[in-house]
Amino acid sequence: MKRKLLPVAACILSFTAGAFIANDDPKKPVTADLAEAASRVFGLDFSQAERDSMLDNLNDQRNDFETIRKVALTNDVAPAIYFNPQPAGFKLPAGPSSFKASPAGNVTLPANRDELAFYTVAQLGELIRTKQISSEELTKFCLERLKKYSPQLLCVVTLTEDLALTQARRADAELKAGKYRGPLHGIPYGAKDLLAKKGYKTTWGSVPFKDQVLDLDATVIQKLEQAGAVLCAKLSMGELAMGDVWFGGMTRNPWDTKTGSSGSSAGSGSSVSAGLLPFAIGTETLGSIVSPSTVNGITGLRPTFGRVSRHGAMALSWTMDKIGPMARTVEDCALVFNAIYGPDGQDQTVVSAPFRYAPLPSLKGMKIGYVKKGFESRYGGRANDSLSLSVLRKLGAELVPIDLPEFRYGALTMIIGIEGAAGFDELTRLNKDDQMVRQGKNAWPNEFRSSRFIPAVEYIQANRIRTKLINDMHQVLQKAGVDVYVSPAYAGGNLTLTNLTGHPCVVLPNGFNQRGLPTSITFMGQLYEEGKVLAVAKAYQDATEWHKKHPKL
Repeated sequence: MKRKLLPVAACILSFTAGAFIANDDPKKPVTADLAEAASRVFGLDFSQAERDSMLDNLNDQRNDFETIRKVALTNDVAPAIYFNPQPAGFKLPAGPSSFKASPAGNVTLPANRDELAFYTVAQLGELIRTKQISSEELTKFCLERLKKYSPQLLCVVTLTEDLALTQARRADAELKAGKYRGPLHGIPYGAKDLLAKKGYKTTWGSVPFKDQVLDLDATVIQKLEQAGAVLCAKLSMGELAMGDVWFGGMTRNPWDTKTGSSGSSAGSGSSVSAGLLPFAIGTETLGSIVSPSTVNGITGLRPTFGRVSRHGAMALSWTMDKIGPMARTVEDCALVFNAIYGPDGQDQTVVSAPFRYAPLPSLKGMKIGYVKKGFESRYGGRANDSLSLSVLRKLGAELVPIDLPEFRYGALTMIIGIEGAAGFDELTRLNKDDQMVRQGKNAWPNEFRSSRFIPAVEYIQANRIRTKLINDMHQVLQKAGVDVYVSPAYAGGNLTLTNLTGHPCVVLPNGFNQRGLPTSITFMGQLYEEGKVLAVAKAYQDATEWHKKHPKL
């Protein structure tokens, strides 16, 4: 029998924790009338006989729900279904990794120590390596700036001062003893407050978790410690990774403190932009590195899905969450990524693939794609983006137009709501979501409730469409013969598409809008080819001055 689709508005029905209720006791058996109402919510039409036949199954399933809910599932328990962004016929890059940074040059301490606030990771690393400044001195400098400006910016959840000073002194002692860990040795940084650190709160920016302490170190934090970096602060994030509002207020943009810093990596973007820290760790599910990097005028790297372990990180969407660095320059992002990528045996989605990075001497003759429809559409920042394309042409690149696969990508973002609703199931079922700061129609409490109305079949179908998009995207890049392409940060659908397909992205400043706030351009690339994307983005950034502009607080 052919199913006739009906409008969802045809039915008004209350759901609680997956059980059908019609102003009634949720423990009562499901009736044919309830089955009819529910089917209309899902946009389906069943005959009376079909509804009657389903009743035993529906009541059995509801009992199964109760069985499942008796199992304690914390946020860190991932589903036994792992997302793989690799298209059919894709060959994972092989061979050894290699990393060649730009020459440090002659880096000296500024006469005005305040100027250290906007030195790059590479510059600060050279100052420490040559013992012009100690890690302890630099760490105290950053801690003081965090204390001074966070009350204005609301970018810090927890200052890890004791830990930072201990790590800094250890870094100095190691350097004195001849042990140098590399370019991050003794460099202060901050971590988005969804990454666990033993002995400190990991609040996820949310009231129900504001006193939560997790007894583990996130893999990213472990790897940064091994590289010698110094954790100075747990940074604010939009509540449960949405926006820039958390239980402490709205994180502010240093360029205009009347406005928010966007999110959800709000504190990471704000603190780096304001010169409180040289780099920070952010995460992205659907723009949470790209957007705060754009708004705050800094550079961010969203790696390929499955490049950086999420062990010890809050899960919002197991198939879309990604962790990456946010810093002043492209090469700073490369330095940090070089320390955090690779398998850890904990996150089963992480693959072993080489990371190869070296600055490009020139872009002359290089084919770089550009999203033609995106750049030609009407959107804010179009003038700056057009100038960015001109810069690439002047650098000798051959710009090749590409068209992204046709689809309304927003239809698939239900995946985030569904996986988030599962990750925070108890918030909804036990009404703990009432404690959350944001309660509007577009906030998580309502999104999580609404997501319980989405059938499992539609969730699977959405992910099957992702498979098609992954394969189509691979064909687009293969046909164009490009390893790297550029796109507007927001226009043209690229941001949503590539978060669904798992492609890497580098976002960097390319000017200012009429309000005096930063704008950005994004460089995209093939899966696991962060090195190529970073190298091209660096060539563009070196030809501009936008990353050298800083807000005045």
